[in-house]
Amino acid sequence: MGTISARVPDDLESELEEYLEEERLDRSTAVRKLLSEGLDEWRRERALERLADGEVTLSKAAESAGVSVWELARLANERDVTWVSSDHLDSDLEEL
Repeated sequence: MGTISARVPDDLESELEEYLEEERLDRSTAVRKLLSEGLDEWRRERALERLADGEVTLSKAAESAGVSVWELARLANERDVTWVSSDHLDSDLEEL
């Protein structure tokens, strides 16, 4: 396991302290959890962007986001991302 050290503004540190108390976590566990959640969200957003740009199919986007095809389709619908095209549909059907 690696070590990450970062300086944060006082207001962010105060919020972190509040989070620690509410979640009853130690600082290291809380930072790992928040970092993991943030990276999960980043992967989903990046997959949706690539899907919207036509760079990947729905199934490839779901795989890169680490979610099911159905979950990514739900997220795409929530964000009005168009992902159905004849090119991608054939590819997605083959992969399913």
